[in-house]
Amino acid sequence: MATSNKQTAFNPGAIGRNLRAVWLSVVALALFASLALPAFAATRLAVAHNTPRYALTAKNLGSEDPTKIIDVSIWLNPHNRAEMDALASQLYDKSSPNYRRFLTRSDFASRFAPKSAEAKIVQQFFTGHNLKVVTVGPYNFFVRARGTVADVETAFHVQLNNYQVRDHVLRANNRDPYIDGPAASLVKSIAGLDTGEFRHPLVVRPAVPPSMNAAPASRSEIGGSLAEAKGSHFYNNNCFPGTETESFSTLGNGSLPIGTYTGNKYAGTTATGPGCGYTPPEIQAAYGLTALYANGYDGSGQTIGIIDWCGSSTILQDANGFSKKFGLPKLFLGSNFKITYIPTPSQCVAAGNLEINLDVEWAHAIAPGAYINLIVPPTGTFQDIDQAEYMSIVGGLATVLSGSYGAPEAEVAQTELDNGNLLSEIAATLGISTNFSSGDAGDFTSVLGFATVSYPGDLPYATSIGGSSLALNADNSIKWQDGWGNNEILLAEDGVIPDPPYSFGFYGGAGGGPSMCGVQSEGVCVSGFPKPAYQKKLAGKVRQVPDISWLADPFTGAVVYISEPGFVPPQLWTTVGGTSLACPMFSALWAIANQAAGAPLGQAAPYLYSMPASTIFDVVPLTSATNVTASIQESGYTNKYNAGTVAGVTGPFISAIWDYPAIQDTALVVTFGTDSGLKVKKGWDNVTGVGVPNAEAFANYFLPPTP
Repeated sequence: MATSNKQTAFNPGAIGRNLRAVWLSVVALALFASLALPAFAATRLAVAHNTPRYALTAKNLGSEDPTKIIDVSIWLNPHNRAEMDALASQLYDKSSPNYRRFLTRSDFASRFAPKSAEAKIVQQFFTGHNLKVVTVGPYNFFVRARGTVADVETAFHVQLNNYQVRDHVLRANNRDPYIDGPAASLVKSIAGLDTGEFRHPLVVRPAVPPSMNAAPASRSEIGGSLAEAKGSHFYNNNCFPGTETESFSTLGNGSLPIGTYTGNKYAGTTATGPGCGYTPPEIQAAYGLTALYANGYDGSGQTIGIIDWCGSSTILQDANGFSKKFGLPKLFLGSNFKITYIPTPSQCVAAGNLEINLDVEWAHAIAPGAYINLIVPPTGTFQDIDQAEYMSIVGGLATVLSGSYGAPEAEVAQTELDNGNLLSEIAATLGISTNFSSGDAGDFTSVLGFATVSYPGDLPYATSIGGSSLALNADNSIKWQDGWGNNEILLAEDGVIPDPPYSFGFYGGAGGGPSMCGVQSEGVCVSGFPKPAYQKKLAGKVRQVPDISWLADPFTGAVVYISEPGFVPPQLWTTVGGTSLACPMFSALWAIANQAAGAPLGQAAPYLYSMPASTIFDVVPLTSATNVTASIQESGYTNKYNAGTVAGVTGPFISAIWDYPAIQDTALVVTFGTDSGLKVKKGWDNVTGVGVPNAEAFANYFLPPTP
């Protein structure tokens, strides 16, 4: 049964007429040297750093079709920005008389928003260049227009080209744009010239094992054996059921080489069931959430805004199938669940949107009393996501916003980074926390060849959510937690015994590290967003991510119920991980914390670095005395490999053997705590931040003092 028939359109008039908004000003820097423009008169203004870096380095595939219709937006300069920055700091400073005295929307409007006359001038700029105005953002924050590529190029004095960026083709302007006329001094940035977009950091357990002779399975696939995850063959909480020793011979007939492997056993998919995967009751018990619920703290009175593009036609029935299985409250449209399509209705609503199911089901699992508002932009482009986020903030659509998406900071135009930070700053001044995934590619070196972090989790006014691995005891108490980072190593593959074991390398891990692209010079990242006050005890001068983490490892993942076209029956179970899982879980806990406080808490990050140790589990490096070792018998000699050599990594880690049932005589080693370029350590680290929340103590910390 589709839920998309009842779309809720965003109504700017319901917010008010006079709200003013502001944009973040970063230190003015030189334009890209190779794209520099000459100095112009006051009525001709270059919009500096409005070009993504890939336009400098990626293969140019040629100009965009000049007749193609596209949308572009101008974001207006704010008023009184220095005053706003000072206020945003005071709101989170316990020594300030403004501490947690968050602004109302009308107060924010009267102090910081652009004027309607300014928006009118921008509209006239568009219409004067044959571009049709589509909408004026609430409180004159942005103006969006539509027209041909040729007219857009003329209006902004750029050429729009298509570029090959790894496996994607992206459009971008070939140089920074500039604007003529009275609108010039009003423009903060221009969106829509490029088609940069966010991606979901969602990772599933491999559907098939990797092969020495083929590329690893796609991380975006639904995991294997879905139809078996039902009845008596449901997922279990025992991911590491002891140790084992097993041998494989060449061709399976006793021929050499013969490999013998000893170590921890991983309970992934088996011949009789789907293996391990955590359910809401297990996570609730492990982190003390059941005790919070018993005391009435379940997110009631709070609204979790989940931003996911396109939409799902089956989310309500899927989420209620999930809820029924685990005894969670049923979701009803208009009662405790809503779908809001902004800035325009979506044209790609479909079944089987795993990200939406993951976000909604696990936000509901952690905060079953909270109202969920699924906010659906039409695409994942920066232009659409920014406008949906902004309208959610100023429209009061949520008390906490959750965004399970990101893009490599180093590939995003500086003006877009600034825009995103301003949106989160506006939210912070209004008492709303914007929470974003830290990414699933570690430090990105395995993807990009150089290190960077994920935007918008890198923003000083946002809260970045990293990831952890989790092992539970039989009673659902926590056996161990580690920073999420997996490698895969092949021991045997259908009669082939690699000697030494064959490493496929990094599979996935939480993103983190220093912001390095808040400031550019000649197209090169030379610095990052400045270090916020709440990170004053951390090394360096720039923003570090993540701030906190939660379950994200797909090999110790969480169960999700989803409709998958083509399957019989169509609704199936799978296990999912990634910081796409950690983000809605933490956002839901933050909703509970707001409920416990009895008042808005605002941005989460400033609190996390000074909370008592009892409220957050510090994730520290782990190892196991029974990590996997190998002995491979060759003709006339035997090669022996210790755990580090088998895993192909150094430092503390945990490894386990996964006997893959779908292919005969096939076994892998999966490692835990082996993130790409990032390391877990005592205290804050660039995989888990300050650690993983101890939910009961975490929420109780915000209870008002008893009289």
